[in-house]
Amino acid sequence: MRRTCPFRRRTRWPGAPRAAAGSTPYGSTEEPPVRSGTSPRVPRGPRPVRRAAAVLTALLLALTALTATAQAAPAGKAAATRAAGPVKLGYFTNWAGYDRNHHVKNLETSGTAAKLTHINYAFGNVTSGRCTLGDAYADHDRAYTAEQSVDGVADTWDQPLRGNFNQLRKLKERHPDLKVLWSFGGWTWSGGFADALKDPAAFARSCRDLVEDPRWADVFDGIDLDWEYPNACGLSCDTSGPKAFETMMRAMRAEFGNDLVTAAITADATDGGKIDATDYAGAAQYADWYNVMTYDFFGAWAGTGPTAPHSPLTSYDGIPQQGFHSDAAVAKLTAQGVPAAKLLLGIGFYGRGWTGVSQDAPGGSASGAAPGRYEAGIEDYKVLKTSCPATGTVAGTAYARCGNQWWSYDTPATIEGKMGYAKQQGLGGAFFWETSGDTADGELIAAIDRGLS
Repeated sequence: MRRTCPFRRRTRWPGAPRAAAGSTPYGSTEEPPVRSGTSPRVPRGPRPVRRAAAVLTALLLALTALTATAQAAPAGKAAATRAAGPVKLGYFTNWAGYDRNHHVKNLETSGTAAKLTHINYAFGNVTSGRCTLGDAYADHDRAYTAEQSVDGVADTWDQPLRGNFNQLRKLKERHPDLKVLWSFGGWTWSGGFADALKDPAAFARSCRDLVEDPRWADVFDGIDLDWEYPNACGLSCDTSGPKAFETMMRAMRAEFGNDLVTAAITADATDGGKIDATDYAGAAQYADWYNVMTYDFFGAWAGTGPTAPHSPLTSYDGIPQQGFHSDAAVAKLTAQGVPAAKLLLGIGFYGRGWTGVSQDAPGGSASGAAPGRYEAGIEDYKVLKTSCPATGTVAGTAYARCGNQWWSYDTPATIEGKMGYAKQQGLGGAFFWETSGDTADGELIAAIDRGLS
């Protein structure tokens, strides 16, 4: 059977090439001693304090002995800044402000920010062995009008920070407990991790230098790596071996200290699949949590079908590929030795669909990808809830047939069911891709919030 590549997320902006409708995406989280020649690091405190970090440099150097003591943390300890309760995390993309006209302010007006514990800002690039900006204009240069701004105050031409970073700063001022991580890689930019592996310490240092740039150091509380996929194939193939991911995460923890260090990982639980290809348990000691991409298991890259839900919670009779469902991923990762509390269940705020379908139930034949606003075969939940309302459920998720189109997506009801599963399994919480797919009043994030309460 032709295997598809699930669990992908794209790094895309207006004008970037999009995959053809029939294309296959297959292939588809101890602080070590301070390095010689570097200054000791004090475990990081609250972000607002960081704006004064440069002023306090002399004082910090005077406290070297105290710093060294503070650094002597037990091996493998993750950050102290993780949420006390379940994690409720949403990805916000730096291209959302273009065609989608979706801005950080929408997280406030929809009520989303009040329900989130964390935001992953996607994406930074990974190139030439370094972390780099993904879109400098959107990230820190774009001038926001008063109407677009979180606090109703327009940016000025001469202010030192604008763009999404400044808007995230304003959002955090309104929600002091909200944490923001900068996510690097993604489907398109994961090929850069091969060069990064040539010197993981230098790569991690470049990432910290970028995340901790004085212009926006107070905005970010850590880093998220979206490597698709270590020792496996995504858009490009990696052959770095099963321990490479652990090496990378160890380097990240060494650089980021007590800040958050997380990763988005595969949910491919097939025999010999992507989970089997990497030692995720070994790397878990350095991660606060993993975002398990339990969506995109099936889609219209298999243009003639069979139709199947892209985010099944469990298996079901007729599933096209065993091991392509959330429960299988959770079971395999925990059996490998990853603590359940370090796994977040993934939810897609979108649907995947086919056209040329005459069968209501899953398993029907199709003629290709259904039309979508930004890409064939994919559409936001906020559109599908009215354009093609759900007509049935299977394996803990919803599907719909409208005319000759067949779609699968999660609804508030199926999301609450999935959150029940997350609690029953002792998972650390849930995350979703991504904020622009929800309704203006935040129906889906509200379901996550209710379900994890």
